[in-house]
Amino acid sequence: MKFLIIACVAAVAVAAPQYSYGAPRAASSEEDFVPILKDDRVHEEDGTFNFDFEAANGIRFSQAGSPDGDEDAVVKAGEYSYTAPDGTEIHLRFVADENGFQPQGDHLPVAPAFPHPIPQFVLDQIAKAAEEDRNRSDDSDEVSAPSRLYGRPN
Repeated sequence: MKFLIIACVAAVAVAAPQYSYGAPRAASSEEDFVPILKDDRVHEEDGTFNFDFEAANGIRFSQAGSPDGDEDAVVKAGEYSYTAPDGTEIHLRFVADENGFQPQGDHLPVAPAFPHPIPQFVLDQIAKAAEEDRNRSDDSDEVSAPSRLYGRPN
């Protein structure tokens, strides 16, 4: 009987799925190691903090914050920079406070200047409407009463 129990346990152990929990593979066949050059973190008891990070591949991140906002909301300011895949140097500065996240950087899109030029057909339409208003006011200086042609509802 003992042999049968041991045989069953061994069969279950051999039949159990074999899972491999290895680290995920990178998209490329090369695994690059990027050393961290700087990693400074300071957290004060009053809630203020500073964080500075720099890696050998050019990634830099710096941030400081304090609980200065409404209801002790944390106000943050910082910057980060890196090199984009196309070789463009990206540098972004930001502030996050009661007005929301406010990024600034040369790579960010910019809205067109306003006011934009008004097309001529719009200017012509405005002039025509003004002329019609002048002509209407020249014809009658008195204000007409509402029409009495409207009947009572049945």
